[in-house]
Amino acid sequence: MIMYHFHIVEQYFRPPFLHFVKKQSKPFALALLDEVGNVMADPLLGELKTGDLAGIRVHKFTFNRQQYLLAYLHHESSIIFYMIGSHENFYEELKRYRKAEK
Repeated sequence: MIMYHFHIVEQYFRPPFLHFVKKQSKPFALALLDEVGNVMADPLLGELKTGDLAGIRVHKFTFNRQQYLLAYLHHESSIIFYMIGSHENFYEELKRYRKAEK
């Protein structure tokens, strides 16, 4: 008998993430959905940050030879997707958003 274990993980999307996705082309939006699925399948995929961004994980991926960063917070049975973007000013914007959110 084969036993399968499923983890129920809820996903939430913050406004910066949704705003970025809304402006993208259909192929890139579909690629983003794949990356969200990868994170959902393995929440420890991204690199854990420290300092001002403690607790945030950043998953890096490439689309059309451009590297993108996807910031999220994994907490017990939920994942909160914060932001996605290219490396330029990414961490500064993420820190600014987190600070304004508190």
